[in-house]
Amino acid sequence: MKDYFGFDVQFVQNITDIDDKIILRGRQAHLLSNFQSEHAQITEDVQTTTSKAFDAYIKKNLPLLSPGLKPEDFNKESAEKYAAVIQGKSVDGTGPPGDKEAKIKMHLKTAGKAVTALLSPSKSANEDVAKFWEGAEDVLLPYLDSLHGTSISSSDHGIFTALTKKYEDRFNTDMEALNVLPPDVVTRVSEYVPQIVAFTERIVSNGFAYQAGDGVYFDIAAFEKVKNNHYARLEPWNRMNTDLQADGEGALSTNKSGKRQDSDFSLWKTSKPGEPAWDSPWGPGRPGWHIECSVMASETLGSQIDIHSGGIDLCFPHHDNELAQSEAYWSTEGGHQWINYFLHMGHLSISGSKMSKSLKNFTTIREALARGDWTSRSLRIIFLLGGWHDGIEITDDMKKAGASFESYVTNFFLRIKDLEIHPNTTSTGTEDAKIKAALDSAKSKVHEALADSFDTPAAIRAIRGLIEDWNTADKAGLSDDVSRELGVFVTRILRIFGLDGKADPNDGGIGWSGIDIPEASKEFVYAASRLRDEIRQRAIAKDDLSEEALNSLITQDKPSKQQDAAAVPYAEILSVFQEDLLHLSQQKAQAKDFLELSDRLRDVHLWKAGVYLEDRTNAPAMVRPVDAELRAEREQKESIARQKAEAKQQREREEAEKKSKLAEQAKISPKEMFKTDEYSAWDDDGVPTKDKEGAEVPKSKAKKLRKEWEKQKKLHDEHLKSVNSS
Repeated sequence: MKDYFGFDVQFVQNITDIDDKIILRGRQAHLLSNFQSEHAQITEDVQTTTSKAFDAYIKKNLPLLSPGLKPEDFNKESAEKYAAVIQGKSVDGTGPPGDKEAKIKMHLKTAGKAVTALLSPSKSANEDVAKFWEGAEDVLLPYLDSLHGTSISSSDHGIFTALTKKYEDRFNTDMEALNVLPPDVVTRVSEYVPQIVAFTERIVSNGFAYQAGDGVYFDIAAFEKVKNNHYARLEPWNRMNTDLQADGEGALSTNKSGKRQDSDFSLWKTSKPGEPAWDSPWGPGRPGWHIECSVMASETLGSQIDIHSGGIDLCFPHHDNELAQSEAYWSTEGGHQWINYFLHMGHLSISGSKMSKSLKNFTTIREALARGDWTSRSLRIIFLLGGWHDGIEITDDMKKAGASFESYVTNFFLRIKDLEIHPNTTSTGTEDAKIKAALDSAKSKVHEALADSFDTPAAIRAIRGLIEDWNTADKAGLSDDVSRELGVFVTRILRIFGLDGKADPNDGGIGWSGIDIPEASKEFVYAASRLRDEIRQRAIAKDDLSEEALNSLITQDKPSKQQDAAAVPYAEILSVFQEDLLHLSQQKAQAKDFLELSDRLRDVHLWKAGVYLEDRTNAPAMVRPVDAELRAEREQKESIARQKAEAKQQREREEAEKKSKLAEQAKISPKEMFKTDEYSAWDDDGVPTKDKEGAEVPKSKAKKLRKEWEKQKKLHDEHLKSVNSS
């Protein structure tokens, strides 16, 4: 919106830091922290409390297990009672698993960790204590809250917001790591409570809300009596969906005392013991979930907002409730449009189940980046390959598609950048018009895609198609200026997509990070590459490689004698290569020796320094950094080579064993080979005539035995001959 369409964007990001789940989690974290500080060691009291917490957790979340189940029996019984879920089926074993089964797996994992903590033989060392708390934490949190939650002071708001501040900082760090632009304004619910109270008062005075025993509720019927007011406009089919209403309202959805109709939703809640509270005309309380976003957005952006975004699961009731209460605030006459457009984002999923903190089936951004599974670029490419409104299940095929596109673009940038080093001075320009037409077409396709609800998959396809047109063009007929024009366009669009850090999309640059070798290396690496190109050409053509000719080539590049510390390793690589070439020349080495030395420069010395020379037909080698793709290619080649070598060694071993057995067999005289318990009589040659029972050997078998005898005789004669000759 900013860099492509040129819109003046004011981006406001809301932080919910006091809703039901956050209040509960913050309170639990506070109680656990106090409990831990009171017990530096894992005492019997801690063990007893954790055992009771384990029992309570099992009873609430895993009802198929026996009441009072002993920790030592957990693994066996859970494997029996929840076998279908563990095997990836539904609870009843008849259908596919869903969120219900995902939650059961989470509860099994949580209980299993607690079991490990409880049964751990050692709990004295610091690391043992840390492991115990890590395993027991998730069963202790709800149990301690059930015991002491109501004792928390409602005026100590920091208890409830401390956890949010911690994760807000983590969130901001993760967003920066993914190259997500920061918002212009950040609003937090706890900082807007007075404004929320005033906002609610106005809705009440406008006649669209009323006070009930446990707070203030929005009056949907009164709202819809006014002309052009409609409730549940985003998902009207879910208007009477009690499950979604319950998810949005929590315990308030089942509290009918004072509510005029079941679907009316809370604007202000009377705080219960253990919950934070602020003063209001309706007594101590706290904001409802939906009102907070309406107030913060209205305070910062006013009575009408261009775009409101959120997850697809927020359509109803959250965003529908936001719309109703905001329009009730801004107008008593009805028909006020508060939001012009909604962007409801699809979810990430794992094996068909939505990635969720509550299900604990997620990988954090920092874990994925730290393990090297992803980079900010590779993750963003995956998201660009899918529509922003579509759910994404990250599969191996999708990862391959993303890696393929990244590699495709990287190779394109490398070849375009190489024109700075090796310009095409003999271009005829006959391909220019064709490639310019392809560029104009790509520009049009990208524009149409982005104007069509930010259709990034179509834009990516257009970029890939343009690169393909350039790849297949006759480079001898293509001018460097046209090639660079393509490079600048592709770079600009991909930078707008956030694929190159904080690089300016409009600076006319080409490429993205990771395609250039270190600046300190260039003087020496390019000199080594030019010298190597010339040596290879001469060696292949059987041309002059005398010491005099080599000295002439070497002196064409005279790198500075004084280098920065960062340049020293590259200077040494160049120097050693020059010395080795002269040594080969002095030794009157063959052309193949010069080629082998050139390969060693590429495959060993420069590779170890993080630089690769990509040899090309009828063109100088292209200098590029060693990246993950090149490493993977080399590892694959080396793996194949190892497999071939191992297979060869195995064949040689088998052949040697075969020869050894044959040599041992050759030592046996044919007259003795059948002298076994299997027979009782033999002829003069040692061929059996009677079996062990004294019966004549059948003619067919006798014939077969004679053939074996003749074969052994030939083998034995050859053995005797070799022995005599030695």
